[in-house]
Amino acid sequence: MTPFDEITSSVRFVSPFEAMWNAAEERLHAERPEGFQVEEIGRIAFNSLPESERAEALDVLFYTYWSATIADRDTRAMQDGGAA
Repeated sequence: MTPFDEITSSVRFVSPFEAMWNAAEERLHAERPEGFQVEEIGRIAFNSLPESERAEALDVLFYTYWSATIADRDTRAMQDGGAA
């Protein structure tokens, strides 16, 4: 392993969509500190991506939604005392 690889191996990967999301959130906080809808962040971020990266971003969104749905089901099942 090269020194560069050693140094960068612990750096967390940030996807293009996540980078655009963070930039959109910062922008909206600066422009409207009184508040905004989370959907606005997502739309700005998605529309800021090059067309070639949008399919991958949608995959991330779909997976994230699915993961949250499963986690919610598991939490409800645990609260109800049963299995999912």
